[in-house]
Amino acid sequence: MHSHENTARLMPDVATQAQPHLAGALDWVGMDGIDVPVRFDAGDGDVQRASAQVGAFVNLMHPDQRGIHMSRLYLLVDQHLSTQVLDAASLQALLREFLLSHDGLADRARISIRFEHLIRRAALRSANSGWRAYPVSIEAGLCADGFQLELGTEVVYASTCPASAALSRQLIQDQFARDFSAGQPVDRAAVLAWLGSEQGIVATPHAQRSVARLLVRFAKGVPLDLIGLLDRVEQALGTPVQTAVKREDEQAFALANGSNLMFCEDAARRIQKTLDADPRLADFHVRLEHQESLHPHDAVAYASKGVAGGYGSAP
Repeated sequence: MHSHENTARLMPDVATQAQPHLAGALDWVGMDGIDVPVRFDAGDGDVQRASAQVGAFVNLMHPDQRGIHMSRLYLLVDQHLSTQVLDAASLQALLREFLLSHDGLADRARISIRFEHLIRRAALRSANSGWRAYPVSIEAGLCADGFQLELGTEVVYASTCPASAALSRQLIQDQFARDFSAGQPVDRAAVLAWLGSEQGIVATPHAQRSVARLLVRFAKGVPLDLIGLLDRVEQALGTPVQTAVKREDEQAFALANGSNLMFCEDAARRIQKTLDADPRLADFHVRLEHQESLHPHDAVAYASKGVAGGYGSAP
């Protein structure tokens, strides 16, 4: 009776068999949608465990090599990601293992990791707080030119249209002129009551939920500080969506929107300015999408650091 080892040696491996009529080198071969737990520190020292989907790939250099060893990639992903905290060093080591497991077959490796990270956010005015789930994507690659890692996430915020606000103010002025005749004394109490009525505030500007999609490359040696990145962008915008909301929080949110009127171009420049001033970022690309309430299409803007070889073109 054969041992397990002897049986394994006798199993055919058709992936090693050349097919001359289908010869050709391939850019990437691997697997996507691998389910695996990951451990991630978003910058506050709290290592959270999350369910991730992973793509693992190597190139196939030799035209006459039929396939790669996908099971090797899977086992390496499972071994590394489920036991180690995600950071640049651990991912670079994992990609080296990808190449070692395909020595002579591949000289480039890449991995993509997608999951959500929960961050507790304080209310604007009340003593409450709540959880926000931020999507996280990590793309890392290793080749002869070196190692590269990019972190992606999203900030959801409210945007109130400056043009609509100006038009609304004009309508309120017109209503005031109709309700308070010129040449007549103006009673302060009457005006205060008018301002607090639906009759007085006859128009309000349109606003919409908006999304800033961020892709950044941290400088060498800088940790993947997701929370720091989110804080800077949300502070620059001034109107991130909230979690726990009491009436005082909703009023504070209304005030924040009135104080931060912005077109998508304004929002893009705000983010561009704050990220451009951050020495911890080597490069960044931002896509902003204002999901308009006025019309069925979205207003979109792109911004980037604009370094050579960066993300200058729109995806």
